Amino acid sequence: RVPVLILSFFQHALNSGVRRYHVAPVLCQRAKVAMSHFEPNEYINYEKLEKNINIVRKRLDRPLTLSEKIVYGHLDDPAKQEIERGKTYLRLRPDRVAMQDATAQMAMLQFISSGLPKVAVPSTIHCDHLIEAQSGGEKDLQRAKDINQEVYNFLSTAGAKYGVGFWKPGSGIIHQIILENYSYPGVMLIGTDSHTPNGGGLGGICIGVGGADAVDVMAGIPWELKCPKVIGVKLSGKLSGWTSPKDVILKVAGILTVKGGTGAIIEYHGPGVDSISCTGMATICNMGAEIGATTSIFPYNERMKKYLGKTGRADIAALADEFKQHLVPDSGCQYDQVIEINLSELKPHINGPFTPDLAHPVSDIGAVAEKEGWPVDIRVGLIGSCTNSSYEDMGRSAAVAKQALAHGLKCKSKFTITPGSEQIRATIERDGYAKILREVGGLVLANACGPCIGQWDRKDIKKGEKNTIVTSYNRNFTGRNDANPETHAFVTSPEIVTALSIAGTLKFNPETDYLTAADGKKFKLEAPDADELPKLEFDPGQDTYQYPPKDGSGQHVDVSPTSQRLQLLEPFDKWDGKDLEDMLILIKVKGKCTTDHISAAGPWLKFRGHLDNISNNLLIGAINIENGKANSVRNALTQEFGPVPDTARYYKKMGVKWAVIGDENYGEGSSREHAALEPRHLGGRVIITKSFARIHETNLKKQGLLPLTFADPADYNKIHPVDKLSIVGLKDFAPGKPLKCIIKHPNGSQETIMLNHTFNESQIEWFQAGSALNRMKELQQKSS
Repeated sequence: RVPVLILSFFQHALNSGVRRYHVAPVLCQRAKVAMSHFEPNEYINYEKLEKNINIVRKRLDRPLTLSEKIVYGHLDDPAKQEIERGKTYLRLRPDRVAMQDATAQMAMLQFISSGLPKVAVPSTIHCDHLIEAQSGGEKDLQRAKDINQEVYNFLSTAGAKYGVGFWKPGSGIIHQIILENYSYPGVMLIGTDSHTPNGGGLGGICIGVGGADAVDVMAGIPWELKCPKVIGVKLSGKLSGWTSPKDVILKVAGILTVKGGTGAIIEYHGPGVDSISCTGMATICNMGAEIGATTSIFPYNERMKKYLGKTGRADIAALADEFKQHLVPDSGCQYDQVIEINLSELKPHINGPFTPDLAHPVSDIGAVAEKEGWPVDIRVGLIGSCTNSSYEDMGRSAAVAKQALAHGLKCKSKFTITPGSEQIRATIERDGYAKILREVGGLVLANACGPCIGQWDRKDIKKGEKNTIVTSYNRNFTGRNDANPETHAFVTSPEIVTALSIAGTLKFNPETDYLTAADGKKFKLEAPDADELPKLEFDPGQDTYQYPPKDGSGQHVDVSPTSQRLQLLEPFDKWDGKDLEDMLILIKVKGKCTTDHISAAGPWLKFRGHLDNISNNLLIGAINIENGKANSVRNALTQEFGPVPDTARYYKKMGVKWAVIGDENYGEGSSREHAALEPRHLGGRVIITKSFARIHETNLKKQGLLPLTFADPADYNKIHPVDKLSIVGLKDFAPGKPLKCIIKHPNGSQETIMLNHTFNESQIEWFQAGSALNRMKELQQKSS
């Protein structure tokens, strides 16, 4: 009995947050803390994090930022790793992997191609992207299950065979599930979705990657990341009134723009941090993807501890308390750039249209819209998504809606609500928020991404009709939500969306303007107030998780050779050892070219597991500088204009290599590696731009393509769509050494320009092998 009583006492001390001091060795032996409820035998290893941090701190001999602590704390070889912010490549050992269903298909197909029997780190698949918003939650979910049965069966059986947890359709959005179950202070998690940084709201380094990166980690191979710079955002003051956590990132986006965070981690700190809820911090980190940041993070504090406790992880909070010195920045640490924001002075913001960094105070947007000719009448207001679907978000929106109902009003605009998870859905149903939001005119959609990623069967307008929508989403590129290039989408907080939907116009400022009640009296909405967490425990709702069996070796994974949804991968061809001579230019892109432009989502999501079929959307949204049109390029062999994918296929059939010329921040947005797989599959070899978004550049390298940038950005103007290009000197391809490009004009003249690259030695080996996956197999064969 005595050992049991002692252990019970120690466990009580752990759960109540008491520091363990001299009993730590005993607890390390008897009371390890699991990373999650779903993996009871996978433990948090703060001791290793601490050991690595101490090694690196001694080497660098300076205070460390929080980002550095967690990143360097996961180094494969902290004693020998070369560390220089923005310069060196780090070899890291992430704790876990998460994949959403649209990207998991290709990631799992690549993992199957690797020939490995089981994943080396805890990994999960989340079914959230393939559910189209149409008529409401239950009906839309059932329809998705019917339509996507083949894909869901593939992901379920592949997960079972290779040891990957499977969250079924209806469970919720990947990032909300991660926050509720898997993120914790100090974790390093990579996810095959660009908004994986959401987990930074719980003090983790959570990074969006392509599927090939996920395969590296699942295969137990050190994962490479260019050593990030660190941008500090110092918060002072306190949030209050209509100002919300969303306004922090809307403001930061306006300051840094869509590429200002590229190659950097955004680290929030300062006394203002404590006025933000844990889920509010997650909102801020989530939308950091829109400024190109590697990820974003907040320091461990009481708000995180409170959230961990409410989500059944008080044991993790107690352990984090003991190691807190490693979960906050060192005093005196240096940032590469510092932005200061006084939360007490911050006003509600709304960003857009067509880009998430065009920031406006809500008080100004009506006048700006009228001046710019943007529609001021709001057709639809949409709240939820992975960015803003927490209990607090729903509560603040419901608080606004309740006031309108009390005055006899409903939304003038159409209004939709997307719960972030089954747990959120069940809890807001129990606590009455969903009822209020329905009564004000809202339609509750499935626990899924829905309209945020273009999964929206929109009926209220015709394509090409100019209109305005307001959302609490994170991204608002042209055609993103509804495939209509004339939809002016604005992003803001859920409570502002709700207020604007009630008013029906961008010209309404809830801080100062009045509404007219049903009885004709004027009234003003009061600033919303709501609990950040439910007073009762969360209602978990339906059980939607499938555990992988202990031994999945007997599990069969079926991919039909005649399937239109799934296709096993064939290895890409190796580099032939020669320079790339006389390449044709498939398209010279004018202006913004996101991954949505390169590989559209929406109706194309159903082909995410079939590389040949989804390649029929290659660059169909990009604007051709030659004629100002989308999906219309000149075939240099026939001189006829036609769709981009058809032209690429023709070149491939004729054995002709081709290149793409791009502008600034090429490939910003989603992490989808299809935007790299498709050009490689259709015969592309080189992408030359003024600059790249981080994830897309890495994805291109992984698939054996050459992402290159103009040494002189003005050289973009020297290349014309009718030219031919040669990349010479590839036999001497080396890190830090520019490559020479010869431009051959139709009149016989030539020009030579220099192109930069960011390849390191191992990435050059990917190119030479034909892809990173090919190189992985070569190394496996050598070791065996």
